[in-house]
Amino acid sequence: MIIVLHRNSSDEQIQYIMERILELGFKPHLSRGEVRTIIGVIGDEEKLQVEPLAAIEGVEQVLPILKPFKLASREMHPADSVVTIGKVKIGGGHLGMIAGPCAIEGYEILDGIAAAIKAAGANILRGGAFKPRTSPYSFQGLGEEGLKILKDVGAKHDMPVVTEVMDPRQVALVERYTDMFQIGARNMQNFDLLREVGQTSKPVLLKRGMSATVKDLLMSAEYVLSEGNSQVVLCERGVRSFEDSTRNMLDMSAVPNVQTQSHLPIIVDPSHATGKPALIPAMARASVAAGADGVHIEVHSCPEKAKSDGPQALLPKQYAAVMLDLKKLAEVMGKTF
Repeated sequence: MIIVLHRNSSDEQIQYIMERILELGFKPHLSRGEVRTIIGVIGDEEKLQVEPLAAIEGVEQVLPILKPFKLASREMHPADSVVTIGKVKIGGGHLGMIAGPCAIEGYEILDGIAAAIKAAGANILRGGAFKPRTSPYSFQGLGEEGLKILKDVGAKHDMPVVTEVMDPRQVALVERYTDMFQIGARNMQNFDLLREVGQTSKPVLLKRGMSATVKDLLMSAEYVLSEGNSQVVLCERGVRSFEDSTRNMLDMSAVPNVQTQSHLPIIVDPSHATGKPALIPAMARASVAAGADGVHIEVHSCPEKAKSDGPQALLPKQYAAVMLDLKKLAEVMGKTF
């Protein structure tokens, strides 16, 4: 539930309310807005009596949150959240333009790709050091060596970096090198992993599972938020359907759907959604037009030699052309990157 405070509530009154919530066995989450200050109460609402809280000095109103995702809901946080990764902001009119190869293959290759995408306007570098592959015989990534390469290349080009973490046991290692954790589609409901990254201070990019509903995605975000990490960015990357001419079905309605229910930023990954370079430019433009807070695109200097997902990667010159269109569209939408 949400406790709405009087505008003139004192710090002492707020502190008392927070302490009282803890005494009752619930978690309080304080949110100070420009107009209102509210306290979110997390726990089983059926066990909480509304009247005693409403009677506390400084409380104006006590409201139930009907959605199962409390911290991710608009009721809890009416304004759009802005997530900061290094010097880059995502949300609130700021677009996160994430680009790079699926897998880190070596310093020289990643360095060349980073230089090209930075020149084109990308502001976050991505690359996988640990790769969840369908086949156990496929390239699984360079591990810590790849993380070191990613961090060094990101620093050279002054770009924050994002990489996937697959297991709770990897979190401490990946945290040393990355600016943002990525939770892939296959791990969207790996709740132990979500709790682990929720206990860190690094932003989290949470991808929608291939068979997950929007509610499922927001409930997974709730796991991260409930552990104290408020820096969560959602990612629509397509869901499975009966259509077999694309890798997945890109659910563009997920963007406004999420935004009506949640304050969290949401970006779109047209690379994994379509699996076809020819479709990526149109879907990237559609993403920004739909109101997405960024676009995630795979780029490789030699896709035919890529060790992972080469067929769906754009060449650097193709990415540059897409970014020219997205810059124009961003201006129309009143957003920047």
